[in-house]
Amino acid sequence: MKENRFPSFLLVLFSLLIPFAILMGGVRAIMTPAFPAGEYRRAAFPPDPYGFSTAEREKWAGYAVRYLTNSEDISYLADLQDLHGSPIFNERELDHMVDVKRVVRMASFAWYAVLVISAGIVIAALALGASEGLRKALNRGGWLTIGLMAGVLIFLAVNFNSLFEQFHRLFFESGTWLFYANDTLIRLFPMEFWRDAFLLVLSFTLVVAVIIVSLTRKRKKLSPALPISEHTPGS
Repeated sequence: MKENRFPSFLLVLFSLLIPFAILMGGVRAIMTPAFPAGEYRRAAFPPDPYGFSTAEREKWAGYAVRYLTNSEDISYLADLQDLHGSPIFNERELDHMVDVKRVVRMASFAWYAVLVISAGIVIAALALGASEGLRKALNRGGWLTIGLMAGVLIFLAVNFNSLFEQFHRLFFESGTWLFYANDTLIRLFPMEFWRDAFLLVLSFTLVVAVIIVSLTRKRKKLSPALPISEHTPGS
């Protein structure tokens, strides 16, 4: 079958889906207790000014991160208490974690849908012999991702606080994501944590996009070698 039978709008859609697919892959990769644990053990990471040890931070952050990806309700966090019987998270923090879990679920659902749609387009394109169109779509998607991530990384370097604020305003109601310095969520996840998380996810996305562009660039065809004439001695 000829390549021009494959709908071009599907290839355009595929290119547009690539940045989100890679970015969410990076987000899900760090959404594990191992990431905050690694942050707390960095020499440059600030200690908790209100007394959490590294082990305590790892323990409570582990609960918070697991809650976002498991099927438990908010009691999973609400029932946590310190050695004195005081709750680890207050009501405002619990309400925010419910909102965060809702956003994570919506983003994850969208990611799964994007992966399924993308896989369907790839399979159909290959089945219809549109491999060249698929290569071009991947290359365009890679370049689009590079452009978007480079822009966000520059903005992050110039004014991360503004980026962080706009991100929260986009997904959460005004004021619901603001906490006191001695609240548990701030003690576990200070601004340095989020700066590192944003930087890691964006860098991962950028690197994957560069790899995609490198692997899908159009290669020059080698000219066929001219046959070597055979000469007999003395001819």
